[in-house]
Amino acid sequence: MIADSLANLHRYEADKRLTQAIAFLERPDLKTLADGRYEIDGDAVYALVQRYTSKPPDRGRWEAHQRYADVQVVLEGTERIGYGQMTGFARGTYDPATDTEFLTGDGGFMQLAPGDFVVLWPGEVHMPGMAAGAPAPVTKIVVKIRMDRTAAR
Repeated sequence: MIADSLANLHRYEADKRLTQAIAFLERPDLKTLADGRYEIDGDAVYALVQRYTSKPPDRGRWEAHQRYADVQVVLEGTERIGYGQMTGFARGTYDPATDTEFLTGDGGFMQLAPGDFVVLWPGEVHMPGMAAGAPAPVTKIVVKIRMDRTAAR
């Protein structure tokens, strides 16, 4: 997992797909993009623009992916995101159609403010969209990057 400020995202340009994700996230119009999916490189790299109300702690779900890394960037609002490794979590059923597995267990939490991002690799457990205090509006972009290797189960 990488957690940093969006101003430092360029430090992580290492592979073609991550570089494509970074180029998308450097767009000056990010905050005005409509909700929905934005193709960057077909199914290899795409962005999801999301506006929602953050959730209270009792509505959170731990999840992990096998094929895609997430670059999650908060543009407006503040949210808490849970994070952890597979060890210590009870595994659920993996859905290949959504590349999502829901898990149970306990992890740590961090707060993301506008301009903060986190990179979550396949196999890293996370709980996005949690309220930092009372539930409040959040605008976030999640760039999905298909990884050539799948995470170890």
